[in-house]
Amino acid sequence: MRKRVWIPLAVLALGAIGFFGIAPGYIEGSMNRIDGKPLIPVSAEAQALHKTLEIVDLHSDTLMWKRDLLGSVKRGHEDLGRLQQGNVALQVFSSVTKTPRGQNYDANGADSDNITALAIAQLQPVRTWGSLLQRSLWHAEKLDGAVAGSQGELLKVSDDASLDALLATRKGKVTPVGAMLSVEGLQDLEGNPANLDKLYAAGFRMASMTHFFDNQLAGSMHGLKKGGLTPMGRQVMRAMEGKGMIVDIAHCSHACVADILSAARRPVVSSHGGVQATCKVNRNLTDDEIRGVAKTGGVIGIGYWDAAVCDTSPRAVARAMKHVKDLVGVQYVALGSDYDGATTVRFDTGQLVQVTQALLDEHFTPDEIRAVMGGNALRVIRAGLVPYSGG
Repeated sequence: MRKRVWIPLAVLALGAIGFFGIAPGYIEGSMNRIDGKPLIPVSAEAQALHKTLEIVDLHSDTLMWKRDLLGSVKRGHEDLGRLQQGNVALQVFSSVTKTPRGQNYDANGADSDNITALAIAQLQPVRTWGSLLQRSLWHAEKLDGAVAGSQGELLKVSDDASLDALLATRKGKVTPVGAMLSVEGLQDLEGNPANLDKLYAAGFRMASMTHFFDNQLAGSMHGLKKGGLTPMGRQVMRAMEGKGMIVDIAHCSHACVADILSAARRPVVSSHGGVQATCKVNRNLTDDEIRGVAKTGGVIGIGYWDAAVCDTSPRAVARAMKHVKDLVGVQYVALGSDYDGATTVRFDTGQLVQVTQALLDEHFTPDEIRAVMGGNALRVIRAGLVPYSGG
C-alpha cells in the first residue's frame, strides 16, 4: 500500500521538477529571440570608434526572467558577458510587474495578468505571487545579488557619486558595467503613492506611469480609455521629480504624454520605442511629441524590434535616430533596446557595434555617435538624479 502511494508522488515530484526546471527557460527562450537575419558588415573604423564610447541603454527587461545576470547561459539578449562585449557602460534594468493576457498594441484591460503565472513557474518568493510592489522589490534584490557576486564587474548606480565612480573606474576598460533600476508602469504602487518611497529606497531611479493597460495614474497607449494623467498621477510625478527619479513617457497614451510634457520640471525620457515618421505604430512618438521631449531637455531612446522601427535591421534603427536628429537635434537621441522584453531583434547587446556602423552609414560624425550611444543619456540621467528643489 505504501508503495502505491509513493509511486504517484514520485511521478508528481518528477513532473514538478521538470516543469519548474525547464518551463521558465523554454518560455523565455521562445519570447526573447534573435531573428538570425544577416548583420551588416562592420568596418575597422566602426570597431575602433565603438571601443571609445560610453554606451548607455535606457531599457531592458532582463530582471523579469529566471536567469543569472552573471551566468554563462546565452539565452535572451543580454548578460554581463555580452554587456562587456558590447562595451556597455550603463544598462537601465526595468521591473515588469504585470502584463495582460492576449497583450496587443491596440486595447487591453487591466483584469488579467501573465506575470503571476511566470512568478510561480520561476519559483519566485511567495510574496511576489500576489503583490506587484513585491515583484519590483524582488527585481531590486536580484540586481543587488548580482552586483554583490560580480567581484566588482557590475556596479549599481543610484546617484551622482556612484555614476561618477563608475565612469572613473571604466577609463580605458570595459568593466565594470553600471546598472540602474527603472519601473515599467507604476501599477506596482498598488494605488498608494507612499509606496514610491519603498521603490526609491530599493534603488529605482526611473519609472513610466503605465505599461500595457490603463492604471490609477494614467492612460496607456494600449489601454481601453487612453486618458491623461489622473490627480494621483500628477501627485506621483511631482514626487518623482522631487526625489530625483526620471519620468519616462514610454507606453503612455498621447493624452498622458501631453500632460507629462506640459507639467515637467526636469528632463523627460522616452526610454524605448520609435518615431511615427519612420514607423507608424500607435506607441511611437509624433513629431510634436519629439519636440515636446526636446523642450524638456530629455532624450528619446530608439528600440531595435519591429514595432519600434518597422524592421529589425540596425539601419532601420539609425534611420529613426536620424529623423530625431534632423527634427530637433542630435542631443535628444539615445538607445532604448527593449532587450529581453519579449522582443525579437537582429543583434544582441554584445553586437552593439552594429548600431555604430549603421550611424556611420547614415553620415553621423564620431562626436554625434558618442552623443547618441551614451553621452545624451548620461546628461539626462545626471540631471534627473538630482532632487528637484524648485517651486
